[in-house]
Amino acid sequence: MSGKVLVTGGAGYIGSHACKALAKAGYIPVTLDNLSTGWADAVKFGPLVRADLADRASLDAAFAEHKPIAVLHFAALSQVGEAMAEPGKYWRNNVWGSLNLIEAAVAADCMNFVFSSTCATYGDCDGEVLDESSAQAPLNAYGASKRAIENMLTDFEAAHGLRHVIFRYFNVAGADPDSEVGEFHRPETHLIPLILDAVDGKRDALTIHGTDYPTPDGTCIRDYVHVMDLVDAHVQGLEWLRTGKGSRVFCLGTGDGFSVREVVEATRSVTNRPVPMVDGPRRGGDAVKLVCGSQRAKDELGWRPGRSTMKQMIADAWRWHQNGNYQA
Repeated sequence: MSGKVLVTGGAGYIGSHACKALAKAGYIPVTLDNLSTGWADAVKFGPLVRADLADRASLDAAFAEHKPIAVLHFAALSQVGEAMAEPGKYWRNNVWGSLNLIEAAVAADCMNFVFSSTCATYGDCDGEVLDESSAQAPLNAYGASKRAIENMLTDFEAAHGLRHVIFRYFNVAGADPDSEVGEFHRPETHLIPLILDAVDGKRDALTIHGTDYPTPDGTCIRDYVHVMDLVDAHVQGLEWLRTGKGSRVFCLGTGDGFSVREVVEATRSVTNRPVPMVDGPRRGGDAVKLVCGSQRAKDELGWRPGRSTMKQMIADAWRWHQNGNYQA
């Protein structure tokens, strides 16, 4: 074994897939999660520490018991609408919780830190192909809190030598091809599971928010990365640090994106079922096209997003969707 890795948010969608990827790579993932949005049933590849990032004593105890060689930090509130309405909740949970985690890691001499950030730190960059050098100007407390954590990591490296890899990306889709873990939110807000719910009769129809955007089919375009490709990058980021390389930021995206109607059409093709849908008005704040590239990750990490085609993401999500759920 290559040692234990503390995975915050490891009972959630992305975190649980990261735990599987870590286990496959020879690590022991230790999930730290308060289960506010995660599921105990998703913790299948290592132990669970039920704790909140706000509780510094619990973090210190987890580091003392498990002695992780690194941290993969996924735990965060991430709903943009909620962040707009309740910014204090996001600053308190995301920033204060991350500060506690970072200080606990440094105190425990756990000096390899992989942070799952977001392209929401860039703000409204409609139509640009974003990369690591693009200007950051977040529009809400979610993006701003993530940028603050990125800045925090830079400060802690300067003061204490905490080396870190930061990943920025837009939307994550798909599921574990083996269906051991998958995407399961209550309530659900993500496009692909909402489409699959409509296909499966779990909701009356999908509402398309805006059909008059200046795109080929009139609907918004967004970047999507398969969850397994995404977590593979995080494991590669861990290996980057463990081989002595310096702190680095990487974007993970296709550079092209998919429109809402393209996602719907791919779902029809994969499931061989109709997608009930209705047209709705635009939502405030929705950009026309948001995408990022990943050339640095490909060149420097050797990252290859082999599953990040829309049909593959939907096929894996559909397989999980038909049978997968968590009870606790």
